[in-house]
Amino acid sequence: MFRFWSVPPITRRAWKVWHRNLVVFFRTWKVNFFPPLIEAFLYLFAIGMGIGSYVKEIDGIPYINFIAPAILAISVMNTAFFECTYGSYVRMYYQKSFDAMIATPLSIEDVIAGEILWGATRSVLYVIIMLPVFAAFGVISVPTSLLAIPLAFLGGLMFAGIAMCFTAITPSIDTLNYPSFLFITPMALFSGTFFPLTLLPTLFQYIALVLFPLTHLVIIMRMLTLPDLTGMVLLNLGYMILVTAIFCIVGINLMRRRLIV
Repeated sequence: MFRFWSVPPITRRAWKVWHRNLVVFFRTWKVNFFPPLIEAFLYLFAIGMGIGSYVKEIDGIPYINFIAPAILAISVMNTAFFECTYGSYVRMYYQKSFDAMIATPLSIEDVIAGEILWGATRSVLYVIIMLPVFAAFGVISVPTSLLAIPLAFLGGLMFAGIAMCFTAITPSIDTLNYPSFLFITPMALFSGTFFPLTLLPTLFQYIALVLFPLTHLVIIMRMLTLPDLTGMVLLNLGYMILVTAIFCIVGINLMRRRLIV
């Protein structure tokens, strides 16, 4: 009997899939490293310095410093989500990479776990690229901001697991536009990213805290980069760990059901 919540049998071979994707990534490193670097500059100039010239401070924090951690969190979300939706779908359906890997001693669970690990790793790489830019502009605090790197891996795992659930149930690559516009875009706008969560009506605040994982990633990222660590970070971390475990397990099981025909 199929169970969404059963822990999948993953082995160390999952790292072989991760390594394969890493090698492919670095073969085109110029193309892959350029976007996050430019993205950091664009956000800082267009929003931080543009809107920031009108909105001077939020809760006593310069606006550009307020949004910098949110930009990092959004980058983590977008990188992992799109890598494990469009990227994974292309490797599964068009390139037939999954078929080739499953024909080896790799199991389906190993392949999907490796994809999720790679999605999280790519988020880490993007944060590593963006941090020096933000540090150069003085909008984040060093060295506490370095903790954003391991946080990016956890956040990447979380959104990679969520993405894999959508990849497992989508009938075609075109329908992946629905979670992108109906789930990812609202999170990027209403998770306390570009304005405080407290400005939203109370009901929407609860929705953001319960249904938008990005909200908790933004809160922790902001605590690390300002820095302003409080005991509440444990609740936010607990939420992220729980959501990560649930969606990674469900995502792997759903993909197994899809690939076994």
